[in-house]
Formats: sequence, C-alpha cells, structure tokens
Amino acid sequence: MSVTNAIIATTPAGLYCREGDFYIDPRLPVERAVITHAHADHVRWGCQSYLCARDSRSLLRARLGPGKRIQDLAYGETLRINSVELSLHPAGHILGSAQVRIERDGQVVVVSGDYKDGPDPTCAPLAPLRCDTFVSESTFGLPIFKWPRQEDVLRDIRSWWQANRAEGRTSILFAYALGKAQRVLAGLGSALGPVLTHGAVEKINQCYRETGISLPDTRHVGEVNNLALLKEALVIAPPSADHPAWLKRFPQRSRAFASGWMRIRGNRRRRAVDRGFVLSDHSDWDGLVRTIFATRAETIVLTHGYAYEMARWLQEKGLQAETLPIPAADGNHSAGGSP
Repeated sequence: MSVTNAIIATTPAGLYCREGDFYIDPRLPVERAVITHAHADHVRWGCQSYLCARDSRSLLRARLGPGKRIQDLAYGETLRINSVELSLHPAGHILGSAQVRIERDGQVVVVSGDYKDGPDPTCAPLAPLRCDTFVSESTFGLPIFKWPRQEDVLRDIRSWWQANRAEGRTSILFAYALGKAQRVLAGLGSALGPVLTHGAVEKINQCYRETGISLPDTRHVGEVNNLALLKEALVIAPPSADHPAWLKRFPQRSRAFASGWMRIRGNRRRRAVDRGFVLSDHSDWDGLVRTIFATRAETIVLTHGYAYEMARWLQEKGLQAETLPIPAADGNHSAGGSP
C-alpha cells in the first residue's frame, strides 16, 4: 500500500501508524489499539490500551471485562499524537462504530472499519469524509448485493411472526447479538407480542440502553417457562444458538435468519431455516460505491469480502484502487479480500 506508507503501513499485527505509534483494529495484542467498533473480529483482547468512540465504550467494556484501559473520543474530537491528528467519525455500522481519520502535513487517510449508509435508529448515521486515501471494506462488493428497503424487511418479519402466532409456533429469529439484534428490536417494537432474547443479546441490549438508545421491553428467554407465552413470542438469538440443545425448549417453532447473506438463496438452504430476511449492517454494492465516490479519494484501498472484484471495477472507472495486503502472523503476506 505504497501511497499510505507515509502515514500507515501493514504489519503482522495489523494497520500501524508509526508516527502515532498505534494500530487500528489490531490482529495481535499491541500496546495501543484504536478500535473502529466492538465486534469481536475487530477487538483483540490483551492490548495495553484501547481508544474508541464514546458510544462504543460500554460495549468495549462488556467485551473486554474490567480493568482494561479504555479511552474514548466524541465523534469529531481531535487527538494530536506526535505529528499526526486522529479523529473518529460515524460509520453507521453499529452503535459506536467509527471511521478513523488520520492527518499529517495536510495528507488525510481514512480507515472505514465496517460501515453502512442505510437507516438505523440505534446508531449515528454514516458521515462520508473527504480524504486522499480511503481504506474501505468491501464485504458485499458485488452488484448482486442490493438491499431491499428496511421498512419492507421489517414488515415481512412482522407478517412471519403474526402467521406463526396464529399457528401456535414460536418465532425464532437469528441475528447477530451486537448491532443486528438491536436494530431489529428498535424497528419492530413489541406491538405483536412478547419479545424474548438470548442471554448474549440481552447483555448487549443493556449496553445500548445505558448509552441512551431506546429499545422495546425484552425478557431473557431463560426466565420464561410458560409454553403458551413462548408460542406468542418473538425470540431473538445469535446464530450460535441454532443447535438442538438450545432449541429443544421450543417444541413448535419457526426459524429465520436476518443477514445480508440471505440475498443469495443458496445460503438460506445451507442454513436450513424456514425464512431468510435480507438485512445487513454493511453497505450493499450501491452504498459502497456512493461512499467511495463521496470521499473523492485519489487512492482507494479495499479489504475484506470481494476486495479484488471491487478494485477491478473501480480501476475500470479510472480510479486508483488496490487491495490491502494482510501480512500473516509469521510475516508472510497474503492479500485480503476472500469472502
């Protein structure tokens, strides 16, 4: 990544700013970590200190446990570290998600983390940033990935829940415990009946409520033994709970999964669920393209997902685009971008 080597570089531990002496979403334990958001694949346990957006602090604390050094910044607040200025800006991915803006001598690099430009009442909306170099995720970087309107998806979930209630079946919706579950909760409300949650979801709900995000009332499903109530309920659980030992408490049930991957019909078949709802906390193809062009960056660096495919498309449009090499822990280099 030659253009950004003056400000950030790839290392076995992750993206590193030498002059600021910090890593962004490090892959290994480091002394100073800047965290774009609190999903487990972006938070490495064992770092000496962490810096995150203010709304992410309670989530990071829940992930890391007590005793960790966590510093937070308000969105847009600038922190000067040696010769670089660092600030965090909304990414629209989940609560507290942030883009990392680094400036030195008038040159600006923005590392996006994960982002989406769609509506979400549970987090600050994405704010595209003008920059010279934009490091962008490309999880759904193919034109096939185009999301339906959120209100249409929520309407379909309500209809599925209502039909299950009429048939005496518990509605079990699998959604990631951090971000997706709360977005669904905020969008659906509890007008149709009780909303019950897996313990992992309930723990994160509490963090959202403490941060001031309004969610409907929920109960931990482990506290409910009333079979009649279970048949009326919507149960929200992480995908990891989709196994017989946990499901046996719901003898009559319908299972669904909310994910952008449900855009591909074969993924629903492989998960063997009754319904698949296309709802993602990442931008779709159109959202990625809109955001990338809004930055007016001279250089686009793609990582994760379909990085190669999106880089080729941008190159055909006349932009300087490349994929981010991810050094392996042993120092060998392999390019990022596998879906």
